[in-house]
Amino acid sequence: MLLALNKPFDVLSQFTPELPGQRTLAECDLPPGVYPVGRLDRDSEGLLLLTDERALVGRLLEPERGHPRTYWAQVERIPDDAALQTLRQGVVLAGKRTRRCRCEPLAEAADALLPPRLPPVRFRKNVPTAWLALTLTEGKNRQVRRMTAAVGHPTLRLVRVQIGALTLASLQLAPGAWCELSVEQRAAVLESGQG
Repeated sequence: MLLALNKPFDVLSQFTPELPGQRTLAECDLPPGVYPVGRLDRDSEGLLLLTDERALVGRLLEPERGHPRTYWAQVERIPDDAALQTLRQGVVLAGKRTRRCRCEPLAEAADALLPPRLPPVRFRKNVPTAWLALTLTEGKNRQVRRMTAAVGHPTLRLVRVQIGALTLASLQLAPGAWCELSVEQRAAVLESGQG
């Protein structure tokens, strides 16, 4: 089975807490025997796949397969063309360059398209924010956050909105809600990699 979950902010992508009081996937009332395919950090939100089929993990996560994942990142300040181009070409993190990615400013602020985050992102009157859409084919630890920080635009809010051709918007899942993917939805996830 392959499930899609809209992971809420402040929830670990695992079923057991690392520290007392931490929120985990256990609060989402998922079927037994499933585990996350990849992860979203505690402070990230959005589309997370879970499965009980081990063969799917490699198929979806191996960088050689070029499986795309799209994130909307709210960043501090308005990135100029040079910062956007640096993100597209790959950023050096811990001595290694990330793969090239797609990176475009969102024409419409994602705040209007996403449910409000609780607690909300800290508002700073004198520091404008911008929303970027980044599509990556690899998933290093906290990669989007580290990339945007490296070009001088720290991420304030991060939401994964798409995996392959499957979008969070098409699923219409509230934060914390999940569904089992149909044959067509499963194909939308699996057929979009290059491998």
